[in-house]
Amino acid sequence: MTEPSVRYEAARGIARLTIDQPAKMNAMTYDMWASVPGLVRRAEADPDVRAIVLQGAGDKAFCAGADISQFGEKRTGEEAVKAYDRAVGAGMDAVLNAAKPTIALIRGICFGGGCALALTCDLRFATDDSRFRVPAARLGLGYGFDNIRMMIGKIGTAAVADILISARILSAADGERSGVIHRAHPRDSFDQETGAYLDMVAANAPLTLAAIKGALVQLARPEAEQDRTVVDALVAKCFDSADYKEGQKAFLEKRLPAFRGV
Repeated sequence: MTEPSVRYEAARGIARLTIDQPAKMNAMTYDMWASVPGLVRRAEADPDVRAIVLQGAGDKAFCAGADISQFGEKRTGEEAVKAYDRAVGAGMDAVLNAAKPTIALIRGICFGGGCALALTCDLRFATDDSRFRVPAARLGLGYGFDNIRMMIGKIGTAAVADILISARILSAADGERSGVIHRAHPRDSFDQETGAYLDMVAANAPLTLAAIKGALVQLARPEAEQDRTVVDALVAKCFDSADYKEGQKAFLEKRLPAFRGV
């Protein structure tokens, strides 16, 4: 058996972070959480990467949440709990605040911290047999303020209240209605549908994608913490770019633009 990890690969403009512990439904260990910020930074630094995809290894699960078998060692005692929570929080924040668009591709189980991790992504697509749950109320766990605020920002207070208070399992159809996912696809066409979407994203202007993502990040923060100047600078960079000229030229010539991120 290979060590549980979050694997990184990049191709065709997309960086893929694959949560790899299929024997435990891709449950996240402490080390896996701790590795996420560095992997996101790697994708951010790669000029060929247009978007970041999170997915689970195999076809049974995106992520079943935290690897509870570690709790006795890693999450017992005040200091251990704080260290573990810092690692989880840093992983979540890295995806939530990534400088490039983030997309979760979900097959099967998406529970607990895995569901919260998926919600940190800008977009979420799932197979139509996927299932979603945050079972904290069945485990006696306190669910942190920052996580609840993030979830409310993504799908609204009523949907979050239902998910957390009931601790029920949501179907993919439930997930679509509540906003947990944007779209469900049949398994036999999931790779084709999402692959076409990713190709479309990867063909777009990277500076424009960065400006859009910058605005999404700022608008997700409390109003007092938002910095419009950050977004204004990203937008100005678009208008000053060679890609802006290329986009206009390609439109007039009725061809696809060849963006370079400059």
